[in-house]
Amino acid sequence: MKLNEIADRPGSRKRATRVGRGQASGKGKTAGRGHKGQKSRSGVALRGREGGQMPIHMRLPKRGFRNPFARRYSIVDLARLNAAVDEGKIDGAAIITSEALSGAGLIRSNRPHWRLLGKAKLERALKVRADHVSAGARASIEAAGGSVEIKEEKKASSPKEPKKSKGPKESKQPEPEESKES
Repeated sequence: MKLNEIADRPGSRKRATRVGRGQASGKGKTAGRGHKGQKSRSGVALRGREGGQMPIHMRLPKRGFRNPFARRYSIVDLARLNAAVDEGKIDGAAIITSEALSGAGLIRSNRPHWRLLGKAKLERALKVRADHVSAGARASIEAAGGSVEIKEEKKASSPKEPKKSKGPKESKQPEPEESKES
């Protein structure tokens, strides 16, 4: 075998069809696009168009709403938290915060707010600082001798003054002076 004898197997490579190159090519004249009209031109965009009929994406009902300002919490089960402490992923003596949980892989780091749920039985006392703790999880932690701290929400005080109501414009006439008695 020589380098100049190496070739692909017959039929393994198919040549691209050259359209619009004369009648003899089989794809000449209209290049397989039919005759005239919008779809024979370049730049056609007919997706979702149904003639005069109402398109299906407009006929179907819309449902739901996702509030862009809603706070989304990561959920942590008390049993998984207990298992992570047992495996040594989280220090059981320190206060358990969102940073510790994201480091252990229990929550995503881009969601700092989390809720602790569940009723698992604990063998050790844990100190937890969370945004929300269920009643069952709180009872389990406190029964084991631990403590639960709920993070206080910081409300941003707006530097703007409240807008004044737009009532009728007051006339700027000077107040009448009292008569001077001499």
